[in-house]
Formats: sequence, C-alpha cells, structure tokens
Amino acid sequence: MTNETPDSQNAPSAPAAPDAEQSAPAARPGPRPGPRPGPRPTPAAMPQRPSAPAPGGSSPAPAAVTVVPVADEQAEIREAAAFGSVAPDGTVSVRDGESERVVGQFTDAETAQALDLYVRRYLDLKAQVLLLEQRLPTLTPKEAAATLASLTEQLLEPAAVGDLPALRARLEALSGEIAARAEAAAAERAEAKAEATAAREAIVTQLEELVSTDPERMQWRDATSRIGELLQQWKTAQRTGPRIDRGVEDALWKRFSKARTSFDKARRAHFADLDRRNADAHDVKAALVERAEALSSSTDWRETSSAYRDLMDAWRAAPRGNRRDDDQLWARFKKAQDVFFAARTAQNAAVDAEYQANLEVKLGLLERAEALLPISADEDLGATKSALRDIQDAWDEAGKVPREAMHDVERRLRAVERALRDAEAEQMRRSDPEVKARVEGASAALVDSIAALQAELAAAREAGDTKAAQEAERALETRKGWLAAVQGAQR
Repeated sequence: MTNETPDSQNAPSAPAAPDAEQSAPAARPGPRPGPRPGPRPTPAAMPQRPSAPAPGGSSPAPAAVTVVPVADEQAEIREAAAFGSVAPDGTVSVRDGESERVVGQFTDAETAQALDLYVRRYLDLKAQVLLLEQRLPTLTPKEAAATLASLTEQLLEPAAVGDLPALRARLEALSGEIAARAEAAAAERAEAKAEATAAREAIVTQLEELVSTDPERMQWRDATSRIGELLQQWKTAQRTGPRIDRGVEDALWKRFSKARTSFDKARRAHFADLDRRNADAHDVKAALVERAEALSSSTDWRETSSAYRDLMDAWRAAPRGNRRDDDQLWARFKKAQDVFFAARTAQNAAVDAEYQANLEVKLGLLERAEALLPISADEDLGATKSALRDIQDAWDEAGKVPREAMHDVERRLRAVERALRDAEAEQMRRSDPEVKARVEGASAALVDSIAALQAELAAAREAGDTKAAQEAERALETRKGWLAAVQGAQR
C-alpha cells in the first residue's frame, strides 16, 4: 500500500486528527487532504508526457495541439469515480476488469475528495489517448510508436480510477492502425532505398562504362568533366537522398573509386605517351626544318628543288605532334622553302627576259621549216633536206628560249624533221628490188582478176541474173581498189 500526497494542492494542509489514527491502526497514516480540487483542465491545458526522442538526436517539430472538447466534465468524473471505492481508513481501490486493486490512500477525507485525485489521473490518461487519436495522421511512425509504448506502459497498473479496460481497448485499437502505418512507412522506405540503390548503381555503371572507353578514342577533357559530374551526383544522393545499406554503399563506392583510379592511371599513361610522341615528332620535324633552312640559299635550282620535294614527302610522313609546336615548325619550314623558290622564280624571270630574243629568232626559223610541209616521197628530198639542215644550224646558234616556250617550239621543229624522215623511208622502200618484184607480181595478178570479174559481170547481166551481177560488181570494185594501192606503192 502506498501513501499518495495531493501535491497539486496549493493550500496548506490541516493537522491530522488523533482519533483517525487510532481508528485505523493497520494503515500507514496518509497525507492530510487539502481543499477540494478545482475543475479538471482540458487536454490542451494538461502537461504532455514527452515523446521518445527521434533517432539521430533531433527532436520532431511539435504538432499543433487540438483541444479535446469536454461535453459534460462532471458526468465524466462521476462515470470514472464509479470504478473506485474508498475504505474507512482512506485506502482507495479501483475495479480493474475482474479484479480490484489498491491505488493509494487518502486519510481524513471524504470519499469524493479521496477519489478526485485518482479520477483526474485517469482522465489525464484518457485525454492523452484521445490526443494520440487526433494527432496520429500528423505523427511519424516512430513518434506514434513511442507515444503508444509510453501510454501502454502507463496503463499497465496506473494509480488511477476509471474504466481502465475500456481505455486499454481504445489504445489497443490505435496500436493496429499505428502498426499498419508503420508497415506502410517501412514499405515506402524500402522502395525509396531500392530506388536510391539503383540510382547509385546507375552512377557507378556510367562511370565504369566511361572508363572502359578505348584510350585512343577517349575525349579526355570531356570525360574528366563528366566524372566530376558523376562524383557530385554521388555526393548529392549521399547527402540528401534516402539512406541505403552501409555494406551496399561501401561496395558501390569501392567500384566508383576503383573506376576513378583506373581512369586517372589511364589518363596519366595516355598523356605521358602523348608527350613522348610529341617529343619524337618534334625531333623529326625540327631536323627537317634545319635541312630546309640550310637549303634556302642554294642556287643549284634543279637539285635543290628535288631536295625540297623529298623534304615535303618526309614532312607528310612524319608523325603528328603538338599542334602549336607543329604550326611553329611548319612556319619555319615554309619560310625557308619560300625563300628558295622566290629566288628561283626571280632567277628564271631574269633568264626568260634574256632568252626572249632567242625565241623570236626560233619562231622565224619555224616559219621557214613548216613552209617545207608537206614533204612527199615523190619530190626531190635532197633540196628539202638541205634547206632543213640550214634551219637546224641556225636553230642551234639561236640559243635557249624561255622555259614556258621551250616545249612548244621544240615540238614544232621535231614534227618537220619527222616528216622528212618518213618521206626518205618511203623512197628507200620503193627502190628495194625485192619489194618492187612483189609489187609488180601483185599488180599483174590483180589485173587478171579484174578482167575475169568483168567477164563474169557481163555474162550475169546478159543472163539477167541480178544477184550474180551485184556480187561481181562488188568484187570488181574491191580488186580495183587493191590495184590502185599497189600501183601507188610502185611510184
């Protein structure tokens, strides 16, 4: 049995009565009752039991308190008081289901006054249950579960008077809804965790695919920027997104870190190799530039021009290097080349000016030579040959002509020389006895063949055989053509 003191009363307590102590020797003397308590405060005015702290140490924002309306407070007090009883010695008991248990002792007080404290405690518990019902939609599952656990513990054997079984049943009904809400929240968290895990997996996969690109085809600047973006996405997801399992996150981060390390190694190796290749290209092209610069002052126009062509071929075959370095080397190469070819062009211009007079002489000689055409095997080739020899002698004495005219004038003179040679060859062929005998034999045979065909033609016409006459005419024309060719060869 416990002694309860109505500490909530502000008025001083009266002295204990001696006869009351003598009439109840077995009971411990309880506190003296004070003045009757005033009206019970509404749930909104009651102090609230603090909820269990949220995980992580942060307290949830307080929800708006809804005032529970009290329809008939006195009736509610009477209904609750009906579950209690007060013994003559002030012992207060409550009927809790099928049993009755002692909740406290209030000596030297009337029954209603002794019950009042315990009824108010019951009504306070009831108000907290009602408040939980109303605030349930705004509470997190953890907050609701913590409040439910606290109220369940308080309702085990509270020192209160009222319909405790009904209040427990009401709280039990809330526990089912709280459990369902907790289950739904857990499902949402699981779904969010799965989505967050998939998002992290996608970040890692994108990075791994990027890193697997062939180094020769990798756009290193863009790839580096993209990896920075993926890293920022990871940090943002880690900072603001749903939490994922620590083991899964660690495994994904190891993959992410491994891919980044592989990329960094590949990038360093690529640029080290690129630097080496650029250095090799620089050495090759720098050597070509030095040779080009050494040749720029040469006056051996033919050999140096050929050397520059070889240098250009070597430049095209050389490996590519750093673009800026290549451009600088090419500028030096081209400058040296331009110096040489500008000097050669100036020299050729001076020579061409000097040779222009020679060209005029040779053009005059060409007019005399081309006047000999056409040259026939039937004429006196001795006179033609003598005239052409005089022209050739004068041609050699005239000297060189400008380069652009050289090919044309030489071609025209060679044509006259070739015509004379052809005529001489034809005359020699005609004077050959063996050839002459063959020609005469062929001519005689053709004459005989023509005579026979003429006879066939006359006979066909006389007989009126048109077809035979046409065939004889065609054969006769063919033989006459052959005869004319043979006779022409004899002349």
